[in-house]
Amino acid sequence: MTAPTLIFGWGNPSRGDDALGPLFVEHFAELARRHPEWGEVDCLTDFQLQVEHALDLQGRRRVLFVDASIDAPAPFSLTRIEAARDASFTTHAMSPQAVLKVYADIDDGEPPPCWLLAIRGEHFELGEGLGASARRSLQAALQLAADWIATG
Repeated sequence: MTAPTLIFGWGNPSRGDDALGPLFVEHFAELARRHPEWGEVDCLTDFQLQVEHALDLQGRRRVLFVDASIDAPAPFSLTRIEAARDASFTTHAMSPQAVLKVYADIDDGEPPPCWLLAIRGEHFELGEGLGASARRSLQAALQLAADWIATG
């Protein structure tokens, strides 16, 4: 059975702060287990978004995409996103907006309400660990997400 809420984080755990998306999902999954009042939540991770991820949106009531961002203000930004065909549409890695557009094209309808949680990262070199600033941003983002899911 498909949970009504999907938390989807992506990034490369071997590239320093790029691990923020998958780490967020790992920590959020543990939080969700301790909060059954939030309802069923599916948590997914990958290295990057691809066209096939449009299928993961089927049957959802809301989706939170989570990624590291060098451009986000510290500690994070949360924005509602809409389907859009952008420059990533035909590339190997896609934006969440492009994934929503694929969903709209294959499902012949509107995707579920979706948000992008961009967590501020600064260090993305191969072999680096998560930086101290990124750790603080991760904790702040987890608190925001707990509030987001609790308020429906």
